[in-house]
Amino acid sequence: MSDPGPINLNPNQSKMTDPIADYLTRLRNAIKAQHRVVEIPSSKLKREITKILFEQGYILNYKFIEGETPAGVIKVALKYDPIDKVNAIKGLQRASRPGLRQYCGYKNMPRVLNGLGIAILSTSKGVMTNKKASELKVGGEVLCYVY
Repeated sequence: MSDPGPINLNPNQSKMTDPIADYLTRLRNAIKAQHRVVEIPSSKLKREITKILFEQGYILNYKFIEGETPAGVIKVALKYDPIDKVNAIKGLQRASRPGLRQYCGYKNMPRVLNGLGIAILSTSKGVMTNKKASELKVGGEVLCYVY
C-alpha cells in the first residue's frame, strides 16, 4: 500500500514565503489592468507600507476591513491622472527578499530615481521612507522601491 503523503486539511490555505512581494505584485497587476480598487490580505507591515504610499501621494485612498479573514483585508484605491489615465505609481520593486536580505545604514541610504522615488525601510523606529530614516539617522532593511 502506498503512502498518500501529508494531508492538507484546508486546501484553500497555502503558505506564503514572501507576503510583501505578493502585496507589491497585486498592486502592480491592478495597475496594469487599470483597476480602480484592489483588495489585499492584511498584516501589520502591509498596513504601514499602505500608509506610507498614501502619505507620499502614490495611492488615492485605503481602508482596513476586519473580519473577512483572520488578519483582515486592505482595500486600496489606486490614483490615476484624470486626463491621460496614467497611474501615479510607475514602478514597484522588491529590494530585500527572504533569500537575500538588504540592509543599509543611515550614511548610505538608497536614492531612487535620483531622489524622485522613495525607498521603504523597516527600521527599529518603525516602517518609514529613506528620507525620514536619514533625518532620524537610523538604518534598516530596505523593503522596496517605489517610483
